[in-house]
Amino acid sequence: MSFRIVCLFWLLISAWGVQAQTATDLQLAQYYYNNAELDKALGYYEKIYLQDQSKAIFLPYLTCLLEQKDFKTAEKVLRKQMSLNKQDYEVRLLAGEFYEDQAEDTKAKKIYEELLSELTPNPGQTIAVYQAFAAKGKFDYAKRTLDIGQKLTPSYPFNFQYADFYALVGDKRAMLVAYLDYLVQQPGILEAIQQAIGSRMDLSQAAGPDFLLAKEVLLQRAQQPSAPIVVNQMLIWLFVQNRDFSGAAAQVIALDKRMKSDGREVLELGLICVENSAFDQAYRCFQHVIDLGPELPNFYEAQLSLLNTRFVQVTQLRNFNALEIQQCITDFERALTRIGKGRATFQVSLQLAEIRAFYAQQIDTAITELQALMKLPGLTDMQRAQAKMLLADIQVLGGDIWEASLMYMQIDNDFKFESIGAEAKFKNAKIFYYDGSFEFAQSQLDVLKEGTSRFISNDAIQLSVFITDNYGLDSNYQVMLWFATADRMIAQHKYDSAFVLFDSIQTAFPYHALADEILYRKGQAMEQRGEWQKALGYYDDLLKLHSKDILADDALFRMAEINEVNLLDKTAAEGLYKRLLMEYKASLFGAEARKRIRLLRGDALSESEDI
Repeated sequence: MSFRIVCLFWLLISAWGVQAQTATDLQLAQYYYNNAELDKALGYYEKIYLQDQSKAIFLPYLTCLLEQKDFKTAEKVLRKQMSLNKQDYEVRLLAGEFYEDQAEDTKAKKIYEELLSELTPNPGQTIAVYQAFAAKGKFDYAKRTLDIGQKLTPSYPFNFQYADFYALVGDKRAMLVAYLDYLVQQPGILEAIQQAIGSRMDLSQAAGPDFLLAKEVLLQRAQQPSAPIVVNQMLIWLFVQNRDFSGAAAQVIALDKRMKSDGREVLELGLICVENSAFDQAYRCFQHVIDLGPELPNFYEAQLSLLNTRFVQVTQLRNFNALEIQQCITDFERALTRIGKGRATFQVSLQLAEIRAFYAQQIDTAITELQALMKLPGLTDMQRAQAKMLLADIQVLGGDIWEASLMYMQIDNDFKFESIGAEAKFKNAKIFYYDGSFEFAQSQLDVLKEGTSRFISNDAIQLSVFITDNYGLDSNYQVMLWFATADRMIAQHKYDSAFVLFDSIQTAFPYHALADEILYRKGQAMEQRGEWQKALGYYDDLLKLHSKDILADDALFRMAEINEVNLLDKTAAEGLYKRLLMEYKASLFGAEARKRIRLLRGDALSESEDI
């Protein structure tokens, strides 16, 4: 009994020793291999391979043999590895390549033909062999593999593999046909097909060869008798990729008419158009859904979406005349008359009041409508507070700033722990700032600096820092009062009077520290008026004269955003965002600028990538 135990003990010790030696050999082999000392690595891999024929050992061992031109041993090892696993197609192709390198084409061809002859009615095997050939760049054999596999299994769709093959050989037309043939069979994979095509074709340029080819192929399919709906959906998707919203709208409306549908897809495209500032096409989509009639389920959503589009266009672009504003107001009034005023149309009522007061000079009417809106039954406390907030904003516009202050304080008291309460406190602090009560205004701002809302907190910090930097000495009070009064005038849309005060400061105090703030406020005022080129001019002056001051990066970001959103000059916008990143590396706008560049490029630029 004891003799057996001793024997077993020594066997375990020996096995442990062998394993330890093998581990050491492997470490040395990998070390020399990674350092390109393949002659030294070879001996260790040779020893290890006797015990371990795994692929992880075989591949570097074969590389070492070929590097040392030991072709006889390499052939022997390849044959052995093939005999271990005939289903490892990569190894068999390595053997074929080995014979090609040795100018033994007959042997190489024999291996490739054997692979084809072994194919069975098994799609998984066909795909594996195809991928092995394609990975080695042997496209003729890859195509033959698919053709044989298709004959062996006629019911299995190899469209993705065929599309992959055509993409690899540069035949994008055939690739598209393969994808579309499969899509017609399986409409449920629409999104997967879109992603596959989008990853292999540049569809962003209207005059680009990829877009023109895709458009040609899809139009040919869509115009065929009884063309499947999914082909039209692909064509709509293609137009959206290229921001051709006119083409997309025409296609989706035509498809909706053909299918006698309820306009849902047309409505969704309209919303996409709004997001991309394609307002004319958004109106076209929403109006189509409205024209389908109130008995269909998307009628009221289309009505509200159309009104929201008018609101966004007025408040963002500010490119309108008195007649257009009145038409906009008429559309809102008709819709509210048709749908009714209440909780469901609360947001529409707010938007109408804002348009009346801030863009149509109908302040009294807006105030009357908001007061009536707040008395409607069924509104939530939050909705009443939102209406009161807008009412207070309009009171500021009309000059009754202390009535506005009272409303802001009421909202602040009623919603102390909500973001709307913090917003009201901030706006009330600005009332005291406008009035010249800088110390009290700053005490309110100090409370907001630690607020939960990042945007309110940032605004509070910015105004607080402004007051601290420019108020503190008795001699500064008059300048600050003039400036705050001009600020209030801008809030009241009295731009000419505000600019007179700003110019008075610059005349009386030509070297005052407020010079950059004045240029920035003038730029903001021009933005409010929709005079984008004048706004850009003021911001550009700020950058030229005060490039080292605190508002320089703010001005540069505003210039970039105006070009992106309002002037639709994507190239100029991208250049300005890049300039901000390069010249103002510590700017708080850095992360947003990177995000905007990614969106403008349409790629997935990483935060650390050098732009």
